[in-house]
Amino acid sequence: MIQNIDLRGLQLSPAELLAAVPRAATDVSAASEIAAELIADVRARGEVALLDQAERLDRVRPEAVRVPAEHVDQAVAALDPAVRRAIEETIRRVRRASAAQVPPAVTTTLADGATILQRWQPIGRVGLYVPGGKAVYPSSVVMNVVPAQVAGVGSIALASPPQNAFDGRVHPTILAVAGLLGIAEIYAMGGAGAVAALAYGVPAIGLDPVQLVTGPGNVYVAAAKRLIRGQAGIDAEAGPTDILVIADAAADPSLIAADLVSQAEHDELAAAVLVTDSADLAVAVEEKLGELAESTAHSGRVTAALGGTQSAIVLVDDLGVAAAFSNAFGPEHLEIQTSEPETTLVLIENAGAIFLGPNSPVSLGDYAAGSNHVLPTGGQARFSAGLGASTFLRSQQIVSYSREALREVADHIAALSTAEALPAHGDAVAARFA
Repeated sequence: MIQNIDLRGLQLSPAELLAAVPRAATDVSAASEIAAELIADVRARGEVALLDQAERLDRVRPEAVRVPAEHVDQAVAALDPAVRRAIEETIRRVRRASAAQVPPAVTTTLADGATILQRWQPIGRVGLYVPGGKAVYPSSVVMNVVPAQVAGVGSIALASPPQNAFDGRVHPTILAVAGLLGIAEIYAMGGAGAVAALAYGVPAIGLDPVQLVTGPGNVYVAAAKRLIRGQAGIDAEAGPTDILVIADAAADPSLIAADLVSQAEHDELAAAVLVTDSADLAVAVEEKLGELAESTAHSGRVTAALGGTQSAIVLVDDLGVAAAFSNAFGPEHLEIQTSEPETTLVLIENAGAIFLGPNSPVSLGDYAAGSNHVLPTGGQARFSAGLGASTFLRSQQIVSYSREALREVADHIAALSTAEALPAHGDAVAARFA
């Protein structure tokens, strides 16, 4: 069912480790042509284009793209009490954890009368995308909205695809969570067209352009985010989810298999990887995977994901090599289920979120841990971070020098401007002392 990769006895260079990493055969650029057409259509025809795209791609034509307030109120009133309690607790936890991501303003005094104030300014207006494909993601509403609110974003627009099962409305649970968070500007639109509408605006429906688009989506959403970058910022080009588990002989194979399956049920292209120095554990996990894949609700999807080129059980000589492999993989979710997880953690550099020990499964992070579940996929954790309050903040340096403080560095500025053949730079300083 799942491929086995045996790296025991090999001394692999960093480049060879990267080459050994299993990946799904996905190419965002392959979707770019279609995404570009959808973007151009929205820019040219606005709401009509969004309605036509919904009818063609989502198999339903909503009455209007902008969601009326009464739909949100109805969804909040009809929300299952148990789900509401779970959402409210998740909001509370994510809000507390996100607050820790807001840096304080810091003033650095370099000399008498010479200061630099480092401050963090929230982005004024953002567009948050919540997918609605194979599953419903009310938790993604929380993960997008709460950090933006904590950062101080003043204007938030939320987009989610219209649902055929709900007569073209946004899924009611998504609407309900948005309502609980006080989001009033919601649009029934999905895919590349939604990204275009957020970035460029649709004046006819009161949708002003945003400065930043965040949130996960399919390959066309990722392609659209790549194409609109420059018109608006983006958080990342999200792809299929992935999980990597580092485990030794002390780990419970049933728990590892359950965690791998929990992520495999997202998508046929989801990656589920176990890296271990225990051949016995590898055999036991593979056996448990076969059992769970047959009995789980989304058996076909899970079986396809586990059998894909992106999933594997990887055998290594020791946990040091396991950590090196994980760093090359750059997992979205990393679980460390070893006898001394903190010792292994010291070796980890690249991961979106890390879950230590048998009682910290990825499912906890997906919902109620307080951490954010919008994380870098496809190895992007090697160079980028997950969504958080910092995503919605911009660092600004405010320079304030007195006349005497400027005089102290005037000769340095003149020397450097001469060395760079930009004499007007030095002249601009000298003019203040003429």
